[in-house]
Amino acid sequence: MNSSTNQKIPVLVAGALGKMGSQVVKAVYESSDFELVSAIDNSPQKEGLDIGIELGIGELNISVTSDFEGSLCSISQSFRDSGPNCGAVLVDFTHPEVVYDHTRASIAYGIHPVIGTTGITPLQLKELADFADKASVGTAVIPNFSVGMVLLQQAAAAAANFYDHVELTESHHNQKADAPSGTCIKTAELIEELGKSFNPQHVQEHESLSSCRGGVRESGVRIHSIRLPGIVAQQQVMFGSPGETYLLSHNTIDRSAYMPGVLLTINRVRKLNSLVYGLEKFL
Repeated sequence: MNSSTNQKIPVLVAGALGKMGSQVVKAVYESSDFELVSAIDNSPQKEGLDIGIELGIGELNISVTSDFEGSLCSISQSFRDSGPNCGAVLVDFTHPEVVYDHTRASIAYGIHPVIGTTGITPLQLKELADFADKASVGTAVIPNFSVGMVLLQQAAAAAANFYDHVELTESHHNQKADAPSGTCIKTAELIEELGKSFNPQHVQEHESLSSCRGGVRESGVRIHSIRLPGIVAQQQVMFGSPGETYLLSHNTIDRSAYMPGVLLTINRVRKLNSLVYGLEKFL
């Protein structure tokens, strides 16, 4: 049980029938610290069906609903008098086109958003941070919930001190809507915190096929994106210097790898009164 309230943390899951959302529903169900209170998914043929039966974990008496804002309103009223460091938590794994609106609405209703959906722009992130700060609602935007990925990112940031040439490659399943991934962008941002430029050109390059050299960030860091069925998530960071390369690689074999990070964030986000970006803030 949650030590601060001696009660289970109420959790709403948006994208509850998706690849990640369904894993979150199962992880919440299997934990003694959390209680699933809403399963939101935009699947008309599943409207009103029991989420537990749909996911093969038994009847949970929680019906699938597409009414996102209605769910926020209902749950916020149920827990509005819970007090400090309490209240409900929204876990969102939906789509880049709606994630900003979902996050803002969750904050407005006093429900703590834990956002795993990528595609939030830097400007949107700043606007959400300002809104969360004004509302004093703990918010977490997490590009990747894997502890192994956090370790890779920290190693990449350290290696950037010693190398001037670096290229990133991220690979995901072909149903991922945004490219490059938020995780890869976060890795690039950590590398760029040094404030230096990367990949100085030694020849005038010519692409016979447009963009075959990948996307180039303002810092000179290059990112390549691959989308293929059969892949969950992979990332490589390759540094190069005369006579050597230094390769950092992370491979997610199964989405269950993300669940410890998701549950940790759910447990910690209610103790915040502003927005945090990145799982490393909780480790």
